[in-house]
Amino acid sequence: MDYLWLIYGLLSAVTAALVAVFGKIGLQSVDANTATAIRAVIMTAFLWGVVFFQGNTAHIPAIIADKKTLVFIVLSGVSGALSWLFYFLALKVGKVSQVAPIDKLSVVLATVIAIVFLGEKVSFLNGLGVALIALGAVLVALG
Repeated sequence: MDYLWLIYGLLSAVTAALVAVFGKIGLQSVDANTATAIRAVIMTAFLWGVVFFQGNTAHIPAIIADKKTLVFIVLSGVSGALSWLFYFLALKVGKVSQVAPIDKLSVVLATVIAIVFLGEKVSFLNGLGVALIALGAVLVALG
């Protein structure tokens, strides 16, 4: 199952692409922040459904009890919420073909942060790929 990360990553990419397209269509005549809040409620209900369906509710107390874990989950949640707010605002005023590639600068930033703060190592090939993502985002911004 060494390739499971790739399958999940590809599924993430496909569903993230649909977020942009569906979001752009849905934002045509509504406030972006309100739409994002509604999206968050739907995501919350869906994800709690997954947790209940999988029978993972017993893990909740352990997560809450581990203060370090909880702090970083909260920080991740706030970062994610801000990302969605800015993403939907960008989609409201920009084209999906512009916004989505710029949003993927998160790949570049996450890689740099992981190298600096988590001590992750990146191969030459991976580094080249990340550099090409950065270059692509710059070209999209200029175009």
